[in-house]
Order: sequence, then C-alpha cells, then structure tokens
Amino acid sequence: MKRRYFFIDNLRWVTVALVLIYHVFYNFNALGVFGGIGGFAEQQWQDVVGTILYPWFMTLMFVLAGMSSRYALQYRTTKEFCKERTRKLLVPSTLGLLVFGWVLGLVNMKAAGGAMPEGMPLPVKFLIGVVSGTGPLWFIQDLYVFSLLLLLVRKVLDADRVGTWLARLSNRGVMYVLVAFFFFLGALAQTQIDEPGTFDGLFNLYRPVYYFGVFLAGYYIFSSERVHEYLAREWMWYGMLAIIWCVWFCVWFYGEDYTSPGVLQGFTCVTYCWSMTLALLGLFRHRYDCTSPFAQYMTRSSFGLYIVHMTVCTGACLWLKSTTLPVWSIYVLALIATFAGSVVLWEVLRRIPIVRWCVFGELRVRGK
Repeated sequence: MKRRYFFIDNLRWVTVALVLIYHVFYNFNALGVFGGIGGFAEQQWQDVVGTILYPWFMTLMFVLAGMSSRYALQYRTTKEFCKERTRKLLVPSTLGLLVFGWVLGLVNMKAAGGAMPEGMPLPVKFLIGVVSGTGPLWFIQDLYVFSLLLLLVRKVLDADRVGTWLARLSNRGVMYVLVAFFFFLGALAQTQIDEPGTFDGLFNLYRPVYYFGVFLAGYYIFSSERVHEYLAREWMWYGMLAIIWCVWFCVWFYGEDYTSPGVLQGFTCVTYCWSMTLALLGLFRHRYDCTSPFAQYMTRSSFGLYIVHMTVCTGACLWLKSTTLPVWSIYVLALIATFAGSVVLWEVLRRIPIVRWCVFGELRVRGK
C-alpha cells in the first residue's frame, strides 16, 4: 500500500526521538517523578526538559495512532486489522516481555536500589524481572485495547459520515470543532486519581479514559483532510500560542512533579497540550509532508527504537551516574548512548527470526 501522508510518519518518528531524549532527563530528574535514578542536586534547571515534553507528547502519539487506524481500516478488513494489531501490539507487549523485557526489569530494580533475596528460585526472579520490565510497553498495551474497542465504536459512529460533515465546514467551523476538542480534552484530563496508591498509580500512568478519548479524536477528527488543510494554513498561530503556554507552564510549575494529577488536570496544562498538538500537526502537514532516505529509515525503525530504548537508556544512565564525570558530560554521553545503543540493539534483534517476531511483531526484516 502506498503511503498516504508522509507527515504522519515524520511526526511519529520525531516524537519517538523526543521520547528517547525525555527518558534521559527523566532518569536524572530531581522533581520526585516516580522511577528514574535520581538527580545530581536538589533543584536542577535541566529538569525543565521533562516539563516541556511530558504534557503533550504521548497525547500526540495517541492522536497519530488514531489517524493511522482510520487509514489502515480503509485498506483492511476488520479481520485483517485485528490480526495485524495482535501481531504488532499484543505479541510484543506479552511475549516480548518474556523474551526481552525482563532485561529492563532487572535494570529497573538495580536503578531503584532493589536486590533479589538470596535463595529465591530463578524462575521467580525471572517473573519479577518480567513484571518490572513493562516500561514503555504500556503505550502499546493501551493501543491494542483501544484498537479492539474502536471496532465496536465504529459500528455506532461511522467515520465516513463524520468526515463528510467536516469536509463541508468553513475555516471558522473547523476552528469551533477544535475548540470543542479543547473542552473535551479538559474533561478527559479530570479522570486521573488525585491521591493514587500503588494500583491507582498504574491507572494514572495508563490513563485509559483520557488516551482512548484522544485516540478516537485522532480517528474521527484529525484524520480529516479538511482539518489537515486548516491546520496547515493556521499552524503558525497555534505555534505562537503553544510557545506562550509552554513558557507560562514552565514558569508556573518549575520545580514541581509534572506527572502529578494536580498539574495534568489544570487549565494551563490542558491548554498547552492542546495548542502544541495542533501546532505540530499543522506544521508537519505544511512543511514536512515529504520523505527522504533518512526519514524512511526512521519511519521503519521508530517502533523498534521505542521498544528497546528504555533498556539502553536506563542502563547507560545508571552506569554514568556512578562515574565522576562532569554533570553536563553525563547528559551528553547518556543521550549519545541512548540513540546509538538503541539503533544497534534494534538492528541486531530484528535479524534474529524468533526474537524479531516476539519483540517487534515482525515476520521479516524490512528495508534490508
């Protein structure tokens, strides 16, 4: 099937690259964000990188996933869609944990200062490593469930009817739809639990209600060519709005845990997330609806890099933190190690047939 929109591919791999950058700064954060290795001082200016990225980049990922699902279902039957999503999402998030994810689990426990009790049976240690190694796979676990639920929702609400209605709207009409999406986003953000316990914390991480709503918005609204045209035309205005709210958000919440419900549910965070999502969709539709050999490689490899990067990132950060290197060089080396190591690990694992299928859900080596 010929690629329909290159800007979606480009925006997806750029966002994945931002995820890799984010996790380096997340590992060294001193804001009290759950997990990670720990910071170098009580207050660090570099933690603002996480504050800038966290409010919107996973929202954008689910919007793009919803858009891609709409285009996929135009060329696939329901059975083919289910089969493909099972292979690409369910297999890596289950069998992939048994084959590769347990390594991240062991690294995570080492980073948290935990140690296995002596005399614990090896199978038990392995299962603990598997459970602790979910890491970034929460995204594809959510996405698999959302993909199945989508098949039920589309029986009630036909995407073609919504697309036809959107196609008839004026620019002002499209703007009203996007403003309505802002209020929808704000309502979804309130579904987090304010004072989470252990299992409530998992609910806040997966944010199933919020991200499913965002996924559906991608499927029904942002897959529309009419919306694309509007955002490509007005991206600069939304970009200026996003910059203003980014600065305000960083100033207002500087030094605070940017993952806390009190931050994510607020008007400032929702507005920043909304404006940045629209700005980037518009910018990439306007400027980057094209491809190149490098973009094709990144499009092909971004999913695999997302799967393996956390193991490389946490391992590198853990080792570098134990050295006496200057702080700035630790960040630089951690970023280089995360990107280079993830590419190497992805290229190696994808060439091992059984591992390739279990970890990445791929039947054959692509782009070889």
